[in-house]
Amino acid sequence: MIAAADAIAEFRGVGKVFEAGGYTLPAICDIDLVIATGEFITLVGPSGCGKSTLLNLIAGLIAPSSGTVRYRGNPVSGLNRLVGYMTQQDHLLPWRTIGDNIAIPMEIRRIDRAERRERIRELTELVGLEGFERHYPSQVSGGMRKRAAFARLLASDAEMLLMDEPFGALDAQLRLQLQIQMTKLCRRFGKTMLFVTHDLDEAIALGDRCVVFGPRPGTIIREIAVNLGHDRDLSRLRFDTRYIELTHALWRIMAPAAMEDSQ
Repeated sequence: MIAAADAIAEFRGVGKVFEAGGYTLPAICDIDLVIATGEFITLVGPSGCGKSTLLNLIAGLIAPSSGTVRYRGNPVSGLNRLVGYMTQQDHLLPWRTIGDNIAIPMEIRRIDRAERRERIRELTELVGLEGFERHYPSQVSGGMRKRAAFARLLASDAEMLLMDEPFGALDAQLRLQLQIQMTKLCRRFGKTMLFVTHDLDEAIALGDRCVVFGPRPGTIIREIAVNLGHDRDLSRLRFDTRYIELTHALWRIMAPAAMEDSQ
């Protein structure tokens, strides 16, 4: 049980129904979830079960139809500027250089030019993009674009990071590299993470806790405590007995949900 003082985000009895063209579509229902400061939460579940809806709710992009969403104890009512959001697409602006894309959150916060330059230098070094600050997105690889998008996310200095399948389209080797880099930096800067993925192995490899959704309307059917430690070596996890047990347990949970979703 997470104490109220330790909670950064809370969902209490949350439901969301979308309406369009005279039709209603229940996306999620009866969501109860408390996220502790500094916790890395992974969300898994069938397509369309409301995982991204949860991120949009805590970001304040949409309002719940029922229940309460709180951030730092206060109801989320409007855009939540204390969180950062990285979607499946990198959304880099093609007319801006890599450095200028990273600078966007700092420009919004009106940080002076000299400080922005120094922060861009630090971030490009951290994510392995030093020397590419003056390149445009069309001049770098897809993996480098993801690095730039992550650097831009860190530039927002948000205390909670929302990530919606950020590595889904990458090959296995590059995905592992970015996973290692991301987890190292998030632990270093003490970020709280809410991370959506369809990759069950990734969900266990990255998370402190894995939250499993059932088919739409999505609700939480299980939570798995991932007791692998913050210093876990992602490059060697596949040989870890505990990791293997946890991934097998998650696959067993997801199999009935997948069968139900396909019927």
